[in-house]
Parts: sequence; C-alpha cells; structure tokens
Amino acid sequence: MTLAITDEIALPKKRNRILAKFLKNRAAVFGAGVVLFFVLIALIAPLIAPFDPIKPSFSTIRKAPSALYWFGTDELGRDVFSRMLLGTRASLSAGVISVGIAILLGVPFGLISGYFGGWLDASISRATDALLSIPFLILAIALAAFLGPSLTNAMIAIGLSAMPIFIRLTRGQVLSVRAEDYVEGARAIGLPDFWIIARYILPNALPPILVQATLTIASAIIAEASLSFLGLGQQPPNPSWGSMLNTAKNFMSQAPWMSFFPGSAIFLIVLGFNLMGDGLRDALDPREN
Repeated sequence: MTLAITDEIALPKKRNRILAKFLKNRAAVFGAGVVLFFVLIALIAPLIAPFDPIKPSFSTIRKAPSALYWFGTDELGRDVFSRMLLGTRASLSAGVISVGIAILLGVPFGLISGYFGGWLDASISRATDALLSIPFLILAIALAAFLGPSLTNAMIAIGLSAMPIFIRLTRGQVLSVRAEDYVEGARAIGLPDFWIIARYILPNALPPILVQATLTIASAIIAEASLSFLGLGQQPPNPSWGSMLNTAKNFMSQAPWMSFFPGSAIFLIVLGFNLMGDGLRDALDPREN
C-alpha cells in the first residue's frame, strides 16, 4: 500500500516538473502559443471569414490590402484573408493527419522489430533503410503523383513517407527499454509479450515519439504546401497555403500580397511547431528531470 501511494504521488510531481520546465522555456511557450493560435483559427474559420473564399468577384480583381480587404484580393477577386482562414484547416489537417498515419503504421512495426528481433527485425529494418535512403519530399511527391492529385492522397503520401522515421525511432527505444531489469522480470514471471509491450515498453518509448511527432508535423506542413504548389495537393477552388502560393507566383510584381501572406503563415506555423518540439524534447529529457 505504501509503495502504491508513493507511486501515485511521484507521478504527478514528475509531470509538474516537466510542465514547469517547459513553461520556463520562453521560445517553447511562444511556439506553443503560435500553434494554439492557428488551431483556434482553423476551428472558427468559417465563422469569422468575412467573404466566401471560393466565390470570384471580377470587379475586385487583385485589389491591394485595404480596410475592406485586409489581405487584398487574388486574380479572381476572392478575398485573400478569407482564403487564408480556410487554408489554415487544410494545412493543419495535412500536418496532423499525415503524422497520425505515420505513427499508426510506424510505431507497431518499430515495436515488433525491436522486441522480437530475428528475421522480423532484419526484414523490417532493411525495408526501413531502403525507404530512408530516399529523400522525404521526393518520396512524398512520387507517392502523391501515383495516388492522384487531392488533399486526401497528399496526406496519405506524406504519412507513408514519414512512417520510416517512426519505425527507426521506435525500434531504437524498444531495444533500449527491452534490456531493463523490470522487463526481464516481467518475462521471468510469464507475462505475455503483448502485455509487456503495452504496459512497460510503449509508455517508456512515447516521450521521444511525441517529440518527433511535433517536429514531423512541421515537415508535413511544408510537404503539403510543396505538393499543393505542384498541383498534387488541395485542388482549386478550395484554398490551401501551398495552392495559393502556386497561383501567386504568376503575379509577384502586380500583386505581391498574394504570396506574402500564405508564405508568412507557413513560416510562422512551422516555426511554432519546431520551437514547441524543441521545448518538449528538453522538458522530457530524463537526464534533466
């Protein structure tokens, strides 16, 4: 009973230390604030968009930013601010869902490879090495071109391209945890492998996976913007930051605001996720807690 009470008290204290350390990192807090701001925008975008983001208006083509059109209008007279708001949903969804796909597929393979070893480990590791030898964005473009141009296919392509990263990371964490005494003790008393993985190995492997997921979301957002820029992601007239940049490249001198605002948004959201990921990595580092 005394041991159980001690464990219940120690765990919240550890969580409080992690949170306190994260909050002390000003850059990480700033990054988290930027991410939360964009998440809020994505949630309420349809409610605050002042104009229809896909309805053209040929009387307002390429209007400069003004009190009525805060971010100006595009080549079809559509309000750039409204399109930016709706584009936030596409870009954030692409980042989060793509990484979710990568985690759901990659983590189980990494657990199996690291825990069971043998021919399973060799097969999965060789396949992972082959995928990692291809640059992430090149693989995503190839898969997106094969699947066809759409936001859904772009997310699948990005998720499959990021999957090897999580296989390799999870496998390394499992190999480290598998050698611990408490895992050997669990095996000695006859606990099933599934229970050992779920109860002892996976929880200890989650912190670095969480950090990697945060950093990979930033890469996935850039990848989605790149695919949309190439015409392989979000399709017109639905907005995304990458597709807006694709259109804006033709009007750099006549309407520079068309590229400035989506480009700035991509920069800010990627910076936010990277700063938050760095803060999480420092806060979750067991050597400093």
